[in-house]
Amino acid sequence: MEELIARVTNRTGLDAATAKTAIGHILAFLQKEGPATEVSQLMAALPGSEAALAEANASEGGGGLMGMLGGMMGGGVMALGQKLISAGVPMNQMQPLGQELFAYGREKAGEDVMGPIVGSIPGLNQFV
Repeated sequence: MEELIARVTNRTGLDAATAKTAIGHILAFLQKEGPATEVSQLMAALPGSEAALAEANASEGGGGLMGMLGGMMGGGVMALGQKLISAGVPMNQMQPLGQELFAYGREKAGEDVMGPIVGSIPGLNQFV
């Protein structure tokens, strides 16, 4: 996970704590919205992903106004975007963040894992 965090911070300019939180939110989103088999394979290929996921879920709380807005928009990629904004990720860094995370996932888990994940979640392809 440290290598992924370093790559994300280098690409986006985010600090390491924000990058880790953002990665956790994205993994939690994938776990909720993606195909279970492939997401499990991705998580297994990314050491430390379970801890990042747990931290993101713990910080979830009530979600406040942003959580309400995400819920009103029906969840999905829009809700993920709101969580990332709340975590301190500027809008213009969401695509580089997603691109780096998915490139890393392809390196570690392979295209046969990442392809079905991207293909199964509407709107995700614009961030990867």
